[in-house]
Amino acid sequence: MPPLKEVRIAVAGLLHETNTFAPGMTNVDAFKGEWVEGRRAFYERYAGTRTSMGGVIDAAAKHGVELEPGLYAAATPSGLVCSRAAEALIESVVASIDPAAAGLVLIMHGAMASEQYDDVEGECLRRIRARHGSGLPIALTIDLHANVSPEMTNLADVIIGYDTYPHIDMHERAEEAFELLLRRILGEIEPVRAYAHAGMLIVPQAMMTEEGAMKSLMDRAFELEDDPRVLNVTVAGGFPYADVPDAGMSFVVTTDGDRALADTLAAELVRMAWDMRTQFSIAQSPPSEAVAAALAEPEGPIVLAEGSDNVGGGAPADATHVLACLIGITKPALIVIRDEEAVARAFGIGVGGYFACEVGGKSDRLHGDPVAVNGKVRLLFDGEYRHAGPYMTGQRADMGKTAVVASGLLTLVLTEKRTAPWDLGHVRSAGIWPGDYHMLVVKSAIAWQAAFGPFARRVIYVDSPGCCSANLSHFNYRKLRRPVYPLD
Repeated sequence: MPPLKEVRIAVAGLLHETNTFAPGMTNVDAFKGEWVEGRRAFYERYAGTRTSMGGVIDAAAKHGVELEPGLYAAATPSGLVCSRAAEALIESVVASIDPAAAGLVLIMHGAMASEQYDDVEGECLRRIRARHGSGLPIALTIDLHANVSPEMTNLADVIIGYDTYPHIDMHERAEEAFELLLRRILGEIEPVRAYAHAGMLIVPQAMMTEEGAMKSLMDRAFELEDDPRVLNVTVAGGFPYADVPDAGMSFVVTTDGDRALADTLAAELVRMAWDMRTQFSIAQSPPSEAVAAALAEPEGPIVLAEGSDNVGGGAPADATHVLACLIGITKPALIVIRDEEAVARAFGIGVGGYFACEVGGKSDRLHGDPVAVNGKVRLLFDGEYRHAGPYMTGQRADMGKTAVVASGLLTLVLTEKRTAPWDLGHVRSAGIWPGDYHMLVVKSAIAWQAAFGPFARRVIYVDSPGCCSANLSHFNYRKLRRPVYPLD
């Protein structure tokens, strides 16, 4: 091998969590907000950030390896990716990979699906192999909510999934992937993988890695990784809002040349998960009961987690099931709603003007009907901020034009774009402090905790209709491999 300073490692990525039950289709334009190509653009955007891309940059610098960034494109979770977009995205990523690279770090989600491909990650890996050869070492990083397929496991040398939810370790996992890839290039290890599906669909609210059954699985995975023969254990909780054959919880165990050991450990984790299956259930309350329970609490903030409209799961962010219960509220409440028409109305009125408009419920009927809101426009701004908290620190966020409207004791933040509440900048950029409210409505399953968790005196999970509902009986699965718990 040449000296490390002469080793070139490529990095590229395509990241989208696809909710096949969400309204609308996802096209190439959805990725234009984070379409980063080439070394200069990659370093300018991601150097110093606590992202997967930042982790790869830091690992390359640590080991004195030349990094050759290709294309990285990402979009906010949303509906099925259309055929044309999938072809263009996959081909662009494959073509951007340096053909002279000694290895590749590929950053993907693991739950991307299109009209023609149930497993976009697997298809992307297949095309990379076809163009760059079966001998190219590849380390694939995936989200904890990945729906891992056998093809992904067969075509990547190393698969590294996040260990945390909320996902605050993506930087570390990218560093881990880089280092295992480098060891593979240097001939120090010979990774072999075992894949096992648990036969279970788990909702995101049950995947908090600091408590309950998910913590038990993660703790066991970490114990297994203490064995020097074990290179990595990935616990993938899966993404239940994708109607694809391999949706659900799975495990990938990577060992140094010992396939029998990998198979044994993967099977052990499946048995452990199955034995704890009833512990993955979630208690929820209908919107009116959730609001009443929050009002009955003497002190707040009380977080109302409206997971059915989870932006991070592909939902439209304009559900009104909770909003309808907050009109005329008797204690201060805060909610963020995506509504381009309402934002345009607020900007037309101007700061200090009287706002009267129907808000939300404009994507489809599943997520509720528009709600009449009367109030005062308090603030207008461009909606841009950077993450300052532990989740993707330094990452740019863009809510589009944003308006703050006060309607009695209810404060609405109205945005043009769907933006997940993963960082305090979600409201701090609008001059809002969460501690000032008795109720905080978050359109998220668990990832909101990275930003708002420290404020919550109590969390109430809301059971409402929506494309990310924790009640999986709402969904009509056609492609999912059956039987699967808890549906069967």
